[in-house]
Amino acid sequence: MAERDKDNLVDELVDYDPLGSDPALKAALARAQAQAWLPGLQQHARTVGSSAFAQWADQANRHPPQLQQWDARGRRIDQVEFHPAWHQVLAHYRAQQLIDMPFADAPEDAPRGRWTAWAAGFYLHGQAEAGSLCPATMTTAAIPVLRKEPALWAQIAPGITSAHHDARDAPLADKTALWVGMGMTEKQGGSDVRSNTTVAYPQGATGGGRGADYRLQGHKWFYSVPMADAHLVVARMASSAADGHALQAPLACFWVPRWQPDGTRNHVLVQRLKDKVGNRSNASSEVLFDDAYGVLVGEEGRGIATIMEMATVTRLCCVLGSCALLRQATVQALWSARHRQAFGAALIAQPLMQSVLADLALESEAALLLAMQLAQAFEGSSAPGQTTAQAWQRAMTPAAKFWVCKRAIACSAEAMEVLGGNGYIDSSALARIYREAPVNSIWEGSGNVMCLDVLKALQREPDLRDALWLDLQRMAADDTPIQQALACLQGQWQAMAQDAWAQQAQARQWVQQLVLVAQAGLMRQHAAPAHADAFVASRLGPHASLGVMGAYPLAKAQISAILSASLQLQK
Repeated sequence: MAERDKDNLVDELVDYDPLGSDPALKAALARAQAQAWLPGLQQHARTVGSSAFAQWADQANRHPPQLQQWDARGRRIDQVEFHPAWHQVLAHYRAQQLIDMPFADAPEDAPRGRWTAWAAGFYLHGQAEAGSLCPATMTTAAIPVLRKEPALWAQIAPGITSAHHDARDAPLADKTALWVGMGMTEKQGGSDVRSNTTVAYPQGATGGGRGADYRLQGHKWFYSVPMADAHLVVARMASSAADGHALQAPLACFWVPRWQPDGTRNHVLVQRLKDKVGNRSNASSEVLFDDAYGVLVGEEGRGIATIMEMATVTRLCCVLGSCALLRQATVQALWSARHRQAFGAALIAQPLMQSVLADLALESEAALLLAMQLAQAFEGSSAPGQTTAQAWQRAMTPAAKFWVCKRAIACSAEAMEVLGGNGYIDSSALARIYREAPVNSIWEGSGNVMCLDVLKALQREPDLRDALWLDLQRMAADDTPIQQALACLQGQWQAMAQDAWAQQAQARQWVQQLVLVAQAGLMRQHAAPAHADAFVASRLGPHASLGVMGAYPLAKAQISAILSASLQLQK
């Protein structure tokens, strides 16, 4: 750990244990009975908290990927070159076996807490380097879709689940490890995937169908991780090359590898890499499909349903990624404030700064509790009769993505302000966090899309809605402010149900309150009393303040308890 020097300058916190110093994370693992996974997570935490890993993260973001469309002899290669640090980061993630941890086949007596352990590993990694979570997310999320295709899965499973990183650009059969990307977004539609115009035509005389070969024509405006070994792509499934109504054909999902089965490069032409606000270590691209080879996965004409199975997991990853950014921003702000002097005392001793830091810590803890609740819901939702877990998975995941991802943007800016000008310098870790934060709100559906998905889930499945109400009532049983907020929320739901326009227009405000009620209930259940009291009062009370950090007047004893518990470093 770097200490404050004689010039009153504080280096960023490195060489520390992000798991051992995070009481809320340790408690979440214990609740999920994930102790069997703890030794691996502890080693993972020590690595991602090290100065060496921080240097890899800095280098990978300081030297972004570069597109090489042609080789020295003019052959089209569409290769993306990365700094070696990027591969170091990916290799470490792979080595933790996090890619398939949630979905790995296991006997009935296997250790519990698999999803929570995976979420913890993802969260710890994201605090150090967030861009690499993009290929990690999509590869993990693709597994449940691909496992439904037995012939394809038998070929690619060893590479998908490998604990090794293989950076080579080579055919699938020659690779020891595979990464998967996604291609949905087109420039005319954005989140409106149903407006896609990419068309897939059946190849050969046998016609199309599940598992059959197709040829794709079209474009994708955002093609995530172009150097992934394959992508899941949404396109319209034409009946034949002569189909005159191809643009009205149903949407389907296709496995599009980077190399064709004959060992030649697939005809996926990378037009450019996106020059993004953040997420600079990771490559995102715009591509053209020029008779590109693909294989139909999922049911014919159910491309949206197929890709949404993947998107459900990626949305949870967005929540976890934002939690990671929020936690790291809070940690760096706390560390700096503890060691920097201002106005004759340590910065953290200044009452107004204490209010800001305590509020950041509360926001981070509540976000983590919600994310870990979702991880447990994902683990339990597949079992028969688990209606409550399914309600959290289907309704609260988009709700959490809406709210937590937006809070990470605001809170990372607030944490940057704690460091002042030093935080605003581009080489600062907080500057990278601030640039990174918006991507999780935008990727996999913007805030409006998330709110509408919450409404759809609760409208279409009354059993899930009732189960969610009952669970929230259970958590609020001994807390009058939470009970009152929940009653108000349910009353608004009934009123909005009578007016379709108002329901959509008020969706953001309603979903925001839904998340706050859920977070308050989780804080009351799992957080220290001082933390829970402060969160409930500042988020749900009559004078609640959600505009800026530190605006709600917390009691001195509450602030002291929160600050002392939020970052527990071993000296």
